[in-house]
Amino acid sequence: MSTHHSNGNSAAGSAVPVSGPTATPWLKILKTSSLGAAAATLLVVVLAFIVAGGVGALSAVLGSALVVLFFAISLMIGHVVGRRNPSGAIGAFIATYVLKVVGFGAALFIIGTPDWLQTTWFFIAAVVSVVVWQIAEVFAFARVRYQIYDDPEDGGSSAAGKEAR
Repeated sequence: MSTHHSNGNSAAGSAVPVSGPTATPWLKILKTSSLGAAAATLLVVVLAFIVAGGVGALSAVLGSALVVLFFAISLMIGHVVGRRNPSGAIGAFIATYVLKVVGFGAALFIIGTPDWLQTTWFFIAAVVSVVVWQIAEVFAFARVRYQIYDDPEDGGSSAAGKEAR
């Protein structure tokens, strides 16, 4: 950002255009996190295939898919709620998290573990996906712009400055 001197010119010689807040950051965060998890999953799946064959690779895919689904639901809820009520997105995240934990837990207990599933590769892929997803999510979230102050439309003149003219 440039510094303005008393004559109104910027220190860099030209004005820096104003950038507004990110309209809805959740889909961009979802995209970044999904791509990171997909890349990490690909590596784990290849390793699982080399070590344990197709069943190991499929187990790894399912472990990662469960994690991606779990986190993606939250970001989609954040997107939908955040468009209408940005400050309500955090409350929606909390409510969604509780419902997901109960729902996924119940599904795992009701469905059970299939005999063919290799739990080691399922677990490795799930843990790798969680770690990479969280790193990518924090990275993307750190680049979200929030407008804290309501900047004037005329490029920075205050109401007091207008009255003085």
